[in-house]
Amino acid sequence: MTLIERIESEAARLKQAGVSFGQGTTNAFDEAAWLVLHALSIGFDELETQARRVLTDEEDARCRDLVSRRIETRRPAAYLTGEAWLQNVPFTVDERVIIPRSFIAELLADGEGAGLLDAWLSDRTERALDLCTGNGSLAVIAAMAYPDLQVDACDISEPALEVARLNVQRHRLDARIRVFASDLFASVGNEGRGPYDLIVCNPPYVNARSMQALPPEFLAEPRLALDGNVAGGDDGMDLVRRILADAPAHLSDIGVLVLEVGHERPHFEHAFRRLEVAWLETSAGEDQVLLVTAAELRRWWAPRSGGAARGGR
Repeated sequence: MTLIERIESEAARLKQAGVSFGQGTTNAFDEAAWLVLHALSIGFDELETQARRVLTDEEDARCRDLVSRRIETRRPAAYLTGEAWLQNVPFTVDERVIIPRSFIAELLADGEGAGLLDAWLSDRTERALDLCTGNGSLAVIAAMAYPDLQVDACDISEPALEVARLNVQRHRLDARIRVFASDLFASVGNEGRGPYDLIVCNPPYVNARSMQALPPEFLAEPRLALDGNVAGGDDGMDLVRRILADAPAHLSDIGVLVLEVGHERPHFEHAFRRLEVAWLETSAGEDQVLLVTAAELRRWWAPRSGGAARGGR
């Protein structure tokens, strides 16, 4: 059997088994290709040239065995391979972190004139914060896209930060990315370089009903990185409320906050009526990622100062 035939056969198995996608791939063929190429230690860029290569019996068995593990355990492919890609950048991944898939990466990629965020940034943009950094992927991509940017990356999860540090080191960005522990902004004032000209954040935002309906693949990820109802709410906006309340104190006058809310735009708009935000276009449409300026956040919170403005768990 040739390489491409094995991928097609395994794609059919994955589809028939009813596994869930969305953690690095969106369809059975891409997922099968990921697993088969990993089993054979072949790079993605080699698929076209090696597609017609006939596999040995031992190679064929390795491919089938890895896909069988994917089907039987329902573990995400990234956890089986130990690696995931975001905007063509490889990242080390394991069960300590959510699998990187943020649409904010699209907005950061190819910065300095080509990035979609450039229209909102200033030539004085120097400091950035990746809040809820997880495996550090957005911090790394931001630093790659903007070579003059100094980036802080924080997360409440110490295990996740261990992986983030691995990825910062992997891409040799230790001099420009600082990784530290913080419960949202709680320790940022002590550890970070703020105020920040750019804050990016892909926080936990899944609403309570959606959490209950998650397939096994997503339940394999840290719940801490998904569940947006930690303060007892049900709309997924518990942490977003804290972020929007505290962000103004950590943004410079030219600062902007880029926030991903996934499929929760209706809940966001209900929770933050009359907050003027820009919904940014990504490959998933215009309802996944929003941008709000420091000036608008301060205007929004001015009449809500005091305890109600600060939020909290």
